[in-house]
Amino acid sequence: MVSAKKEDIDKIRGLGLGADDYITKPFSPSELVARVKAHLARYERLIGSGQPSNEIIEIRGLKIDKTARRVWINGEEKTFTTKEFDLLAFLAQNPNHVFTKEELFSKIWDMESIGDIATVTVHIKKIREKIEFNTAKPQYIETIWGVGYRFKV
Repeated sequence: MVSAKKEDIDKIRGLGLGADDYITKPFSPSELVARVKAHLARYERLIGSGQPSNEIIEIRGLKIDKTARRVWINGEEKTFTTKEFDLLAFLAQNPNHVFTKEELFSKIWDMESIGDIATVTVHIKKIREKIEFNTAKPQYIETIWGVGYRFKV
Protein backbone atom coordinates (compact mmCIF):
# COMPACT_ATOMS: atom_id res chain seq x y z
CA MET A 1 0.00 0.00 0.00
CA VAL A 2 1.33 3.44 -0.90
CA SER A 3 -0.04 6.33 1.14
CA ALA A 4 0.72 9.89 2.19
CA LYS A 5 -0.48 9.07 5.70
CA LYS A 6 2.50 8.49 7.98
CA GLU A 7 0.85 7.88 11.36
CA ASP A 8 1.29 4.46 12.97
CA ILE A 9 -2.48 3.98 13.24
CA ASP A 10 -2.84 4.46 9.45
CA LYS A 11 -0.12 1.88 8.80
CA ILE A 12 -1.74 -0.56 11.24
CA ARG A 13 -5.16 -0.07 9.59
CA GLY A 14 -3.71 -0.58 6.08
CA LEU A 15 -1.90 -3.76 7.08
CA GLY A 16 -4.98 -4.91 9.00
CA LEU A 17 -7.12 -4.48 5.89
CA GLY A 18 -4.92 -6.92 3.98
CA ALA A 19 -1.98 -4.92 2.60
CA ASP A 20 1.23 -6.95 2.41
CA ASP A 21 3.35 -3.86 2.89
CA TYR A 22 2.94 -0.15 3.60
CA ILE A 23 5.14 2.59 2.17
CA THR A 24 4.64 6.32 2.69
CA LYS A 25 5.11 9.16 0.25
CA PRO A 26 7.54 10.48 -0.70
CA PHE A 27 9.41 7.23 -1.30
CA SER A 28 12.46 6.16 -3.21
CA PRO A 29 11.67 4.20 -6.41
CA SER A 30 14.58 1.87 -5.64
CA GLU A 31 13.06 1.12 -2.21
CA LEU A 32 9.73 0.29 -3.88
CA VAL A 33 11.48 -2.04 -6.36
CA ALA A 34 13.40 -3.73 -3.51
CA ARG A 35 10.18 -4.28 -1.53
CA VAL A 36 8.39 -5.74 -4.59
CA LYS A 37 11.33 -8.08 -5.28
CA ALA A 38 11.34 -9.22 -1.65
CA HIS A 39 7.61 -10.00 -1.83
CA LEU A 40 8.02 -11.88 -5.11
CA ALA A 41 10.91 -13.92 -3.67
CA ARG A 42 8.81 -14.81 -0.62
CA TYR A 43 5.94 -15.83 -2.89
CA GLU A 44 8.24 -18.07 -4.95
CA ARG A 45 9.54 -19.74 -1.78
CA LEU A 46 5.99 -20.38 -0.62
CA ILE A 47 4.73 -21.94 -3.84
CA GLY A 48 7.93 -23.82 -4.66
CA SER A 49 10.34 -23.39 -7.50
CA GLY A 50 7.62 -22.56 -9.96
CA GLN A 51 9.05 -25.17 -12.34
CA PRO A 52 6.60 -27.88 -13.32
CA SER A 53 7.83 -31.32 -12.34
CA ASN A 54 8.54 -33.95 -14.94
CA GLU A 55 5.73 -36.31 -15.85
CA ILE A 56 6.95 -39.69 -14.63
CA ILE A 57 5.32 -43.11 -14.86
CA GLU A 58 6.66 -45.75 -12.45
CA ILE A 59 5.53 -49.36 -12.53
CA ARG A 60 7.37 -52.31 -10.92
CA GLY A 61 10.95 -51.20 -11.57
CA LEU A 62 10.15 -49.44 -14.85
CA LYS A 63 10.48 -45.65 -14.75
CA ILE A 64 9.45 -43.55 -17.75
CA ASP A 65 10.22 -39.82 -17.65
CA LYS A 66 7.93 -38.46 -20.36
CA THR A 67 9.25 -34.91 -20.06
CA ALA A 68 12.92 -35.87 -20.46
CA ARG A 69 12.07 -38.86 -22.71
CA ARG A 70 14.21 -41.24 -20.65
CA VAL A 71 13.56 -44.80 -19.46
CA TRP A 72 15.10 -46.80 -16.62
CA ILE A 73 14.57 -50.45 -15.82
CA ASN A 74 15.62 -51.39 -12.27
CA GLY A 75 17.77 -48.23 -12.09
CA GLU A 76 19.58 -48.84 -15.37
CA GLU A 77 18.89 -46.33 -18.13
CA LYS A 78 17.93 -47.78 -21.51
CA THR A 79 18.04 -46.05 -24.89
CA PHE A 80 14.91 -45.94 -27.01
CA THR A 81 14.19 -44.70 -30.50
CA THR A 82 11.52 -42.02 -30.82
CA LYS A 83 8.77 -44.44 -31.85
CA GLU A 84 9.78 -47.07 -29.29
CA PHE A 85 9.57 -44.44 -26.55
CA ASP A 86 6.24 -43.11 -27.84
CA LEU A 87 4.77 -46.62 -28.01
CA LEU A 88 6.00 -47.59 -24.53
CA ALA A 89 4.81 -44.32 -22.97
CA PHE A 90 1.42 -44.58 -24.67
CA LEU A 91 0.86 -48.15 -23.45
CA ALA A 92 2.08 -47.30 -19.92
CA GLN A 93 -0.26 -44.30 -19.78
CA ASN A 94 -3.18 -46.58 -20.62
CA PRO A 95 -2.59 -49.63 -18.42
CA ASN A 96 -4.80 -52.70 -18.74
CA HIS A 97 -6.36 -51.33 -21.93
CA VAL A 98 -6.07 -53.65 -24.93
CA PHE A 99 -5.12 -51.88 -28.17
CA THR A 100 -5.20 -53.48 -31.61
CA LYS A 101 -2.11 -53.16 -33.78
CA GLU A 102 -4.10 -50.86 -36.06
CA GLU A 103 -5.01 -48.56 -33.15
CA LEU A 104 -1.39 -48.42 -31.98
CA PHE A 105 -0.13 -47.70 -35.48
CA SER A 106 -2.68 -44.93 -35.87
CA LYS A 107 -1.85 -43.38 -32.46
CA ILE A 108 1.95 -43.58 -32.66
CA TRP A 109 2.63 -43.14 -36.37
CA ASP A 110 -0.37 -40.85 -36.83
CA MET A 111 -1.56 -42.52 -40.02
CA GLU A 112 -3.64 -45.45 -41.21
CA SER A 113 -1.90 -48.83 -41.10
CA ILE A 114 -2.67 -50.10 -44.63
CA GLY A 115 -0.56 -53.22 -44.30
CA ASP A 116 2.12 -51.69 -42.07
CA ILE A 117 0.98 -53.20 -38.77
CA ALA A 118 4.04 -55.48 -38.71
CA THR A 119 5.90 -52.32 -37.69
CA VAL A 120 4.03 -52.37 -34.38
CA THR A 121 5.03 -56.01 -33.79
CA VAL A 122 8.70 -55.24 -34.50
CA HIS A 123 8.68 -52.23 -32.16
CA ILE A 124 6.99 -54.22 -29.37
CA LYS A 125 9.67 -56.91 -29.76
CA LYS A 126 12.47 -54.31 -29.49
CA ILE A 127 10.86 -52.67 -26.45
CA ARG A 128 10.49 -56.05 -24.73
CA GLU A 129 14.18 -56.81 -25.36
CA LYS A 130 15.04 -53.63 -23.48
CA ILE A 131 12.62 -53.79 -20.53
CA GLU A 132 11.62 -57.40 -19.97
CA PHE A 133 13.62 -59.80 -17.79
CA ASN A 134 12.28 -62.74 -19.79
CA THR A 135 10.85 -61.84 -23.22
CA ALA A 136 9.10 -65.23 -23.41
CA LYS A 137 7.06 -64.31 -20.31
CA PRO A 138 6.66 -60.53 -20.46
CA GLN A 139 5.67 -58.77 -17.25
CA TYR A 140 4.94 -55.36 -18.80
CA ILE A 141 3.63 -55.59 -22.38
CA GLU A 142 1.29 -58.51 -22.79
CA THR A 143 0.14 -59.96 -26.10
CA ILE A 144 -3.60 -60.58 -26.28
CA TRP A 145 -3.76 -63.15 -29.07
CA GLY A 146 -6.07 -62.24 -31.90
CA VAL A 147 -6.59 -58.72 -30.51
CA GLY A 148 -3.41 -56.75 -29.79
CA TYR A 149 -1.36 -55.60 -26.82
CA ARG A 150 -1.88 -54.31 -23.32
CA PHE A 151 0.37 -52.83 -20.67
CA LYS A 152 -0.08 -55.01 -17.60
CA VAL A 153 -0.30 -53.44 -14.15
